[in-house]
Amino acid sequence: MSAVVRFEVILLLMAVIVGLDLVARRLQLPRAAALILGGIGLALIPGTPDLEIDPELVLVLFLPPLLMSSAWFTSWRDFRADLRIILQLAVGAVFFTTLVVGVVAHLVIPDLPWAACFALGAIVSPPDSVAAKAVLQKVALPHRIIVLLEGESLVNDASGLVLLRFAVAAALTGSFSAGAATISFFTVAIGGLAVGVIFAFGALMVIKRIKEIDLAIAWTFLIAWISYIAAERLHVSGVLSTVACGMILGWKQHEFFGAALRTRATATWSVVVFVLESLVFILIGLSLRGVLHRLGGPDALAAMAPATAAIIAAVILARFVWMYPGTYLPRMLMPKLRARDPAPPWSMPFVMSWAGLRGVVSLAAALSLPEQFPGRDMILAITFAVILVTVLIQGSTLAPIVRFLMKGDYKTHHRSRLSEAQARARVAAAQFAAIEKASRNDDGTHRHPRLFEQYTYRKSAAARYAEEAETLSSQRTDHYATVLAAIEAGRHELLRMHRADEIHDSVLQAIEEGLDLEEVNARRHL
Repeated sequence: MSAVVRFEVILLLMAVIVGLDLVARRLQLPRAAALILGGIGLALIPGTPDLEIDPELVLVLFLPPLLMSSAWFTSWRDFRADLRIILQLAVGAVFFTTLVVGVVAHLVIPDLPWAACFALGAIVSPPDSVAAKAVLQKVALPHRIIVLLEGESLVNDASGLVLLRFAVAAALTGSFSAGAATISFFTVAIGGLAVGVIFAFGALMVIKRIKEIDLAIAWTFLIAWISYIAAERLHVSGVLSTVACGMILGWKQHEFFGAALRTRATATWSVVVFVLESLVFILIGLSLRGVLHRLGGPDALAAMAPATAAIIAAVILARFVWMYPGTYLPRMLMPKLRARDPAPPWSMPFVMSWAGLRGVVSLAAALSLPEQFPGRDMILAITFAVILVTVLIQGSTLAPIVRFLMKGDYKTHHRSRLSEAQARARVAAAQFAAIEKASRNDDGTHRHPRLFEQYTYRKSAAARYAEEAETLSSQRTDHYATVLAAIEAGRHELLRMHRADEIHDSVLQAIEEGLDLEEVNARRHL
């Protein structure tokens, strides 16, 4: 297939993605599930061009920006507060699932060597950050569960990929050293974190010196790939490097990014992440054709069905088996932990167990196995089946399960914080104080009476709403609905003037940008 044909196929896939997204919204399906099904449908159509997936390219092209985006918007305080649980899942659950799947795989497929069985376990053990994010966007989960799931999915890819490296080496060489593997694991993890921190602060120094917004946005994309590739070249974790880099940049953006850069960067990243996520899932579906061809057709898949079902069950149940003791046992043994962070209702570990979706990292890891690796095609087919079941079945049923089981928001017992309304009241008070000081003349009059009046109203309105938020909720809604009506009227008049050639395009763009920002703010309040 020529480069031009490949590009045309990618364009066709983008058009299909738009249609599948509309279908998913209409049928209330997770977008990831609709895209995988669409990819499978395309793969089964006779005459569809073969689109081979290079696993190394998939990891380098898709993973760094998607990891960077997730890490960028991760709350460092929430992540740090639940670091014990996140590591318990990202390391402990991955190791446990690898062990369980390896044992089950050897029981149901005795001809598969032990090292290959554990390689399969390492491939399917880490829930995927891309799949989790794509599904969680449409599920109204309690905030803490989202923090734990996204935090886990940011870190566990590194655990799974390191375990896979050891399993492949053992399968190809016939030797394995637990001590050397343990040392290597911590070296890879700590090295990846160190590389990410270094590149994050280096990136901030560059951004401080960039004046062009477009160039700064391009640099944020570039640093995602740089931090990943540099870490991999140094033989440490590129996943952890990118995650660490993204978290620091997300934390520091409020100091180093101006309002215009932050607004445009957020919009740009959201579009790029949507495209990359969508392509990942439709490519997973398209890869079915290659799997069928290498295994010998549907009959071979049917023969593998019982073993595959047993392994899928092991993948899903192992997470439940790890989650419940991991949730309640530490609190039973440590009274201080129990007092600081009481045990959650049983529904929380159930939902977190059911939310363990597999995705692009598992597929790319399976594809990356050497051609001479024992049972490679069988491992690839089972991995594909695990992805299908977890995304299509677990992902599609997650929302109704959450609605049925989760009646409240489970939160950790941190110190109390201000509500959004209280914080806005304090911001308004600080703004009023600054305006009063800058505006007041020596004789008590004001140089800017209109500004003083405006900020006086803002301060009093914000303070009142902070005290009577529930009572004033309907008035607040009506207020911003009226604001939106005014914005729409202004936009209509602006477009009328432009169509009548009464204003220049530059005037249209300048005024429209202000109206857009006002509308975004008003809709956020609604």
